[in-house]
Amino acid sequence: MTEKLLNHLAEGPASAPPLLLGPSLGTSYALWDQVAPELSVGHRVVRWDLPGHGGSPAALISPGASVSDLADQVIALADALGVDRFAYAGVSLGGAVGLDLAVRHPERVSSLAVICSSAHFGGAEPWRERAERVRRDGLEWLLPSANARWFAGDFTVERLIRDHAEADPAAYAACCDALAAFDLRERLGEIGAPTLLIAGRQDPATPPAHLREIADAVPGAALVEIPGASHLAPAQCPEAVLTALRAHFGQGARRGMAVRREVLGDAHVDRAQARQTPFTARFQDFISRYAWGEIWTDPTLSRRERSMITLTALVAHGHYDELAMHVRAARRNGLTPEEIGAVLLQAAVYCGVPAANSAFATAQRVLAEEEDGAREG
Repeated sequence: MTEKLLNHLAEGPASAPPLLLGPSLGTSYALWDQVAPELSVGHRVVRWDLPGHGGSPAALISPGASVSDLADQVIALADALGVDRFAYAGVSLGGAVGLDLAVRHPERVSSLAVICSSAHFGGAEPWRERAERVRRDGLEWLLPSANARWFAGDFTVERLIRDHAEADPAAYAACCDALAAFDLRERLGEIGAPTLLIAGRQDPATPPAHLREIADAVPGAALVEIPGASHLAPAQCPEAVLTALRAHFGQGARRGMAVRREVLGDAHVDRAQARQTPFTARFQDFISRYAWGEIWTDPTLSRRERSMITLTALVAHGHYDELAMHVRAARRNGLTPEEIGAVLLQAAVYCGVPAANSAFATAQRVLAEEEDGAREG
């Protein structure tokens, strides 16, 4: 790992949709210990440390830093990992980073969850004062109040308290500078990514009103309030946070299933679902979420164009059962029999005559069945 990157931990299948998780000031990626492993079942989860926190170098941040500077570090991390578009969830300062990413890099953020955070953090002066004292006296004076600031009741997480104590004071103070300067209220309406706000009802730092303010300004945003949760909700109420995030980030699978039905038809999808077993369930979810929820919904290519590409690929690999299914799909996507024939003829040149011969036979059978069905109808 290069020193120029934020320290991070990646979990989950490399082929799964990426999900980046951002921490709160004073914590490390251990904040997500009770949530990230479960999310990694269906996502490639990458959780990262703030500069000077956990394993991230303090040199990555300087006095007078902004939230945008931190967001740029996240983009650099995503680029280094080969991640172009990602879902994002962040707590407090990590949530502010998510808002900044969604405003300045909308093409990178597929969906967003902002947890116990704000579009502004109560004015600049208290954060400037904290930064000044941390630079002068270190972090020791903040430690006795950490539990009251972070958790409700007698709850605590020793690992997070230790992270707070071990953070680099200069980097912590620079993060305070970023919070002091942060105010994104005027730009919240620009956020187009599906957005979920999660508030802890007992959070004194960013009470539910702060999350409600974001929810009211971001088009289509949803708000969940968690009883019994204070500022570090993923640590204190992990099941509630996990349930909300699963429902929000699972939209790809639901969207994918809708597209799958539009392209392949209800009858085919119903048969596939009826044949599903516990052994094949994750594969079926993978198809709906990735192939149909990510690839087929990408607006770069039309469905007609995707059908032509798919037909060619299936001919090239000799997948004639799948080819029959996608000839029907091509008709639903607007291709005429003549256009399907032209695609198969093109495939004959580049994939070979024997492959195209079998493909023409398959397509002719499907088109004849379609014609017979139309006459009977």
